Amino acid sequence: MSARYLLLLGMVTGLVVGCGKSEPPAVTPPQSAATPAPSPAAATPSTAAPATADAALPAPTPQSIAARKLDPEKIKRGAAVYRTHCASCHGPNGEATPNWREQGADGRFPPPPLDGSAHAWHHSTGTLEKMIREGSPGVGGMPAWNGKLTNQEIDDVIVWIKTLWPDEIYDIWYKEIESKQKD
Repeated sequence: MSARYLLLLGMVTGLVVGCGKSEPPAVTPPQSAATPAPSPAAATPSTAAPATADAALPAPTPQSIAARKLDPEKIKRGAAVYRTHCASCHGPNGEATPNWREQGADGRFPPPPLDGSAHAWHHSTGTLEKMIREGSPGVGGMPAWNGKLTNQEIDDVIVWIKTLWPDEIYDIWYKEIESKQKD
């Protein structure tokens, strides 16, 4: 059991250290004249721009969210689960805190952003589900949500997190990571 724990700890540490300093691909902000403004009725938390000062990633539009074929009911439920259980650490729009890459005095890293500006999009849906279910002990410090959230709630919150990712990030994630999974 302890060898298994050390292996898991090593993998989590590698992810935090290796993925934590990655940068999303450069994206070109959409042209305001070519991009129609979403109607107030269509605006949701998933279309809000990240609140961090260095966030240069364009937020996805309601049209691009629909093109991803994500279930609107899952998005709605996932947003509620996120607000209740995740926003206090990862930020209301998945933006985290400005110092999320800096290890704290306790040896842990603050929760990373989930909005496409960090490394969450580098992981498959299955890996994201496992991280939520099992947590990230050690330097990550995320609690395990298995038994606290239902399978449906975990699935829904992952769908909502995917709505935070800009189109370019989502497209790369889908082509390079998700489509290569053998579930």
